[in-house]
Amino acid sequence: MPTYEYQCDACSHQFEQFQSITAEAIKICPVCQGSVRRLIGKGGGIIFKGTGFYQTDYRSTSYQKKAEAEKKNQSEAKPTPSDKTASGATSVTAPSKTSDQSK
Repeated sequence: MPTYEYQCDACSHQFEQFQSITAEAIKICPVCQGSVRRLIGKGGGIIFKGTGFYQTDYRSTSYQKKAEAEKKNQSEAKPTPSDKTASGATSVTAPSKTSDQSK
């Protein structure tokens, strides 16, 4: 439901009214009981939902290049899953003993 703006012709009182589109326009001022007229409003903000409507979907190419470089740097800094044990610690293997070292 839209919000309509009204102004009194007698006392210049301005007010807004939240009304249905099919509701009849208000004709009497709530302050002085004079006649009012509906003003042409700015309208409400439109909200688009879904992909393709967000500001971030249309970033500049320089921003996109910086974001890709940052993402690449972050992925290079992370160790691979094979370097980690189940607890998340890096695994270290002890050198194996050969028959020559045991003597």
